[in-house]
Amino acid sequence: MRFSSSIAAICLLFVSAGNLGAADLSTASDVPVPPPQEERGIWAAIAYSTPDEKHGFFWGADKRQEAIDTALKYCKRDGGSKCVVVTVFRNHRHWDDDDNTGFPYDRCGALAIGKEESNRVTPWGANSAPTRREAEDLALKACELSGSQCKVREWVCT
Repeated sequence: MRFSSSIAAICLLFVSAGNLGAADLSTASDVPVPPPQEERGIWAAIAYSTPDEKHGFFWGADKRQEAIDTALKYCKRDGGSKCVVVTVFRNHRHWDDDDNTGFPYDRCGALAIGKEESNRVTPWGANSAPTRREAEDLALKACELSGSQCKVREWVCT
């Protein structure tokens, strides 16, 4: 008898101390989501429309999305039918403004377009880097992977 009453007491202790039901388990909606981290800097973007070789760019934005939206708008305004953002980059607004998001502070971006070849999509490449020369070289190399006679069509530095 003593043994069964001890077990009953232990069971009662577990039940009263830790009776977890489904309602006690937290769900994803219950977990607080930290606010998005501010992305500091001066933002720029280049958009490109492959079928018609139209592009748009913007620099000087306070937010990444502003640079993206404006580059797309300018590409479409120029007649681009399938504009997509091909590179986004930023510069420091202040030298000590590293936001620790991991997004690099590449100050320049470039778009290179190659010679159109029949029955093929015109080759192109885009990239960003700390300097204009590096961004242009990277864009040219990317373009030359799929084409020839590539030339820088646009570059922008923040």
